[in-house]
Amino acid sequence: MSKPTARFTLDSAFTVGEVNPRLFGSFVEHLGRCVYTGVFEPDHPTADAKGLRQDVLDLVRELGVTAVRYPGGNFVSGYKWEDSVGPAEDRPRRLDLAWHSTESNRFGLSEYIDFLRKIGPQAEPMMAVNLGTRGVAEALELQEYANHAGGTALSDLRVAHGDKDPFGIRLWCLGNEMDGPWQTGHKTAEEYGRLAAETARAMRQQDPGVELVACGSSSQSMPTFAEWEATVLKETYDLVDYISLHAYYWPEDGDLDSFLASAVDMESFIDNVVATADHVGARLKSKKKINLSFDEWNVWYLPEWEARAKTFEQDDWPEAPRLLEDNYSVTDAVVFGSLLIALLRHADRVTVACLAQLVNVIAPIMTEPGGPAWRQTTFFPFAQASRYGRGQVLDVRVDSPTYETKKYGETDLLHATAVRAEDGTVTVFAVNRSRTDALPLEVALSGLDLSRVVEHSALADADPDARNTLDDPERVAPHTVDGTALQDGTLNAVLEPLSWNVIRLA
Repeated sequence: MSKPTARFTLDSAFTVGEVNPRLFGSFVEHLGRCVYTGVFEPDHPTADAKGLRQDVLDLVRELGVTAVRYPGGNFVSGYKWEDSVGPAEDRPRRLDLAWHSTESNRFGLSEYIDFLRKIGPQAEPMMAVNLGTRGVAEALELQEYANHAGGTALSDLRVAHGDKDPFGIRLWCLGNEMDGPWQTGHKTAEEYGRLAAETARAMRQQDPGVELVACGSSSQSMPTFAEWEATVLKETYDLVDYISLHAYYWPEDGDLDSFLASAVDMESFIDNVVATADHVGARLKSKKKINLSFDEWNVWYLPEWEARAKTFEQDDWPEAPRLLEDNYSVTDAVVFGSLLIALLRHADRVTVACLAQLVNVIAPIMTEPGGPAWRQTTFFPFAQASRYGRGQVLDVRVDSPTYETKKYGETDLLHATAVRAEDGTVTVFAVNRSRTDALPLEVALSGLDLSRVVEHSALADADPDARNTLDDPERVAPHTVDGTALQDGTLNAVLEPLSWNVIRLA
């Protein structure tokens, strides 16, 4: 008896939208060891003259990161930008309320821009302003310091600090997670909406070309979800370009089947925010469409952090402590890949996305102080999606065998999308959510001039808990799958149990 087969059709006439390179953004926050002994470690053997780790830079380039959001995150709601400029030895040390740490400010605004420039021209700044403990005036001062060419007090100060050329920051976040009671300076939707509108209006007076992100809900489970977006957008609709979404996933109570279906929630979240934003636009009789900035997403074992946070000594404010250093398994990487598929499937409206975070903190790259840097299991799906997921997303509607989940009910075993590059080649990204069975896949091709399988790569392992560690940094990596064939306009493949797959066609 043949196994149930998953099927879909790819047709060149049916597309979702063009992938914006910003979909492959990431996030550097002053949290734990993301910055210090992560991207920045002046005493490391590979460090350059500015203190940046070259081994980390090499991996960041390989990862294919584009926009990099900075400096937070929760950190930004206590951030004084003035602390992060000028000679490093003169910068003040501050208490960081967000992560109960001491911030040295040795790595600041200039170092961040230098880091981006060394990644390469594809790396774009995405700067957040503090709307928790500060407001319009400080946002304008930061914008002038960063972007104005010269001839004013703040732009001339930047030049005096050694940065003659403006930083050219186009993309700005108007605060961070202001709906969250945990946020320093937490506000109601009405309070935040007014402040965001005032800040946006002023920043556009200084530079009409800026792109602005208003804070949406920190998760779909927030009690204020949707009402928050509606209220904030009512105030800011004509002044901003994006509304933000944040989502993290972990196996709640050990429920792996629901965990593997996490993208069901992510896609629902996206659809619901689009519907809310478009409803506000309709009420305002606006032809403008607000796009989505999914500027924090990842697998994060959040309960473990919450448990640890309760043990902090009130008088202990460590500098760059080891926080949120999740070590990801093959299972985590498959879920992670499915989240990437969800983002690509909504590329028409999700035009910015930032993997949180880049190094050490719930990150695809790990480092040891004074020692090596290595790739986590989640590194591989991101690097492959960034490399091959550029072009037009094709409309994929699967006919798949299903399985039952406690959280999402009956769910497809197959989660998939496909991207057609400018040269006509097509890459299929597919996840098999079954923990026990291989999944035959049949893809009918229409209107696509394709004749061969270039490669079928899979991330899967006999041990779903396998992971890369300091002692065994190359335990997990994608492998080539044999037997995948394209014949008479039909692609046939077999997806291993619990696997992330990249099938390239030409």
